[in-house]
Amino acid sequence: MAENDYYLLGHPLGHSFSPRLHQLLGNSRYSLLDLTEKEVGPFLESRAFAGLNVTIPYKRTVMPYLKEISPLAREVGSVNTILKRADGSLYGDNTDVAGFLALADRAGVSLEGKNVVILGTGGTSLTARYACRIRGASKITLVSRKGPVTYRDLYTLKDTQVLVNTTPVGMYPRTDETLCDPKRFPCLTGVLDVIYNPLRTRLVQHAQALGIPAAGGLYMLFGQGLAASALFTGRRLSQEETRAAYAALLTEKTNIVLCGMPGSGKTSVGTVLARLTGRPLIDTDALVTEKAGMPIPRIFETLGEERFRKMEAEVIRECALVPGCILSTGGGCVKREENRLNLRMNGRVYRIRRPLEALDTRGRPLSAGGLTALRALEEERDPLYRACADTEIDNSGSVDAAAAQITEDMKCAFL
Repeated sequence: MAENDYYLLGHPLGHSFSPRLHQLLGNSRYSLLDLTEKEVGPFLESRAFAGLNVTIPYKRTVMPYLKEISPLAREVGSVNTILKRADGSLYGDNTDVAGFLALADRAGVSLEGKNVVILGTGGTSLTARYACRIRGASKITLVSRKGPVTYRDLYTLKDTQVLVNTTPVGMYPRTDETLCDPKRFPCLTGVLDVIYNPLRTRLVQHAQALGIPAAGGLYMLFGQGLAASALFTGRRLSQEETRAAYAALLTEKTNIVLCGMPGSGKTSVGTVLARLTGRPLIDTDALVTEKAGMPIPRIFETLGEERFRKMEAEVIRECALVPGCILSTGGGCVKREENRLNLRMNGRVYRIRRPLEALDTRGRPLSAGGLTALRALEEERDPLYRACADTEIDNSGSVDAAAAQITEDMKCAFL
C-alpha cells in the first residue's frame, strides 16, 4: 500500500472490474483492497492511500472516520468514494447515485411517476431509493427477508412498474439464482439489476425475453467510476473519451459466442477470430470429448444423447463464466434453455449460417441422413437459434470474411 495509490475497499471483492475500469479512465495506480471489518478502521486512520472507492459491506461503516461528508452522501446515508485531502483529512462522497441514474437512462427505464419495487435494504438500496425519489417515482416499496414487506409478499405487488435488484442474488458464481420472475408483474415497464458480473443476470434476461427494457449494473459501475475518477484526478473526460472507455470495457468483458447448425463453420470462424483478437478460443465440443474420454459419436452410441447434453451443459456453464473469450458451441446446445441463458449472460451471441448443402456432416450423429434430415433439424432449431443469438453472420463465403463481420460488429455494438 502506498500513499499515492487508489483502492477499491470491500469484502469479499472476488472478480471486480474496477481496476480495469480505472485504467481505462486513466488511473493506473488503482487496485483491490479486501479487508475484514476489524481492519477497516485502522486502515482509514493510517491514511495510506490517496483515494478509495468503497463497496459492500462498508459503505456505511466508513462514515464515522470521515471529517467531512458531502450533503448528497449524508442524505443518501451511504459513502462509496473517499478522497484524502492535502491536510490528510478524509472527505466522503456518493457517486453511486450518478451511476444509478446513468444506468436507468441508458437502459431507457423511466422512474418518473412509477411504482418502484427495490429488492434489498443495504447500502446500494439506499442509493436506489434516493435516485428514484429525485427522479419522481410515485411509490417506492422495499422488499427484504425480514420485512415489513418480505419476498413472500412480492407477487402481491401487482402494480409494480419498475423492479430494481440491489441484492447479490444472481451474482458470480451463483449465476443461476434469481429472486423473482418478471412475468408475474403485469404492469412492469423496466428492470434494473445492479449486478455486473455476469453482465446479464437471469433477472435481466427474463425481462428482456418479455420485451421489457432491462439492464445489468455495468453502466452503473462505469458511471460511478467516472464520477469518482473526476473527484480523484480533477479531470473530467470528454463525451467521446467517455464513450470509448465504456465501449472498451464492455467489449473486453463480453464473450464472443458462436452458435449454429453442425458443420456451419463455428470452430473455423472461431480460430480466425482468436488470431485477430488475441482472445482464447474455447470449443465446447472438444471439452465434452475430453471430459468423456471419447469422441462425440461414441458418446451418443454408448451413453446416449441425454448424457451428452448433460455434460455439454456443465461445460457451457463453466466456460460462460469466463469473460473475454471466444466460445464455439455444439449445434444442439440451444435445445436447453439453461445453455441459452448461460451463453447470453456474458456473451454476444452470433448465429453462424451456411447453406444446408454446404454443411460438413462428418462425425456428426444428428446430421446424418442427407438434406431432408438437415432441413428437419434446422426447422426444429431455428426458433431456438433466433432466441439465443444477438445477430446472424453469413458464412457462405470465406471464413475470413465471416470473422471480419464479427470483429466489425463487436467494434460498433457497444458504442
